[in-house]
Amino acid sequence: MTLLWIILIIVGLIVLWLVAAYNGLVRLRTQTNEAWSDIDVQLKRRYDLIPNVVETVKGYAKHEDKVFTQVTEARSRAMGAQSPKAKGEAENMLSGALKSLFAVAEAYPQLKASDNFAKLQDELSDTENKIQAARRFYNGNVRDLNIKIESFPTNIVASIFSFVKKEFFELEEGEAAAAKQPVAVKF
Repeated sequence: MTLLWIILIIVGLIVLWLVAAYNGLVRLRTQTNEAWSDIDVQLKRRYDLIPNVVETVKGYAKHEDKVFTQVTEARSRAMGAQSPKAKGEAENMLSGALKSLFAVAEAYPQLKASDNFAKLQDELSDTENKIQAARRFYNGNVRDLNIKIESFPTNIVASIFSFVKKEFFELEEGEAAAAKQPVAVKF
């Protein structure tokens, strides 16, 4: 009879551990999805600000159509990117296009003095900082989830219930080194 109780206790402990491991993986996956949603919200805010910045600069720099086209195309590509890797690549292009736009804006002193342009710059700068913070938060959650998925013995539970590793949201090494920094909006 004692052996039966010992076996039941061991089986019960194993079941409790499996439940705890599964719930831990679910919690980490949910936190990672929530963190990605935070990035997405900030990127959408950025995408909404960009047309306003472009229109403001267009009012002063009408002959810079190539730059405006690059920003618009980069914005569209970034908005359509789905995976963290594709988003990172598209964000690199968008950051470069925005840097070109702000370089054009530097040539127009009356634009730099515009209150509307200054407000847009501040909002864009704030958004860039929020994107960077959201990226760090997301990558931290991805790291924790991936470690849990790869660590023994939770890797057994992860494979049974088809938990998969997530991609980090990072900029590509092949892009310009300057793209690793948030867009500088100093005037």
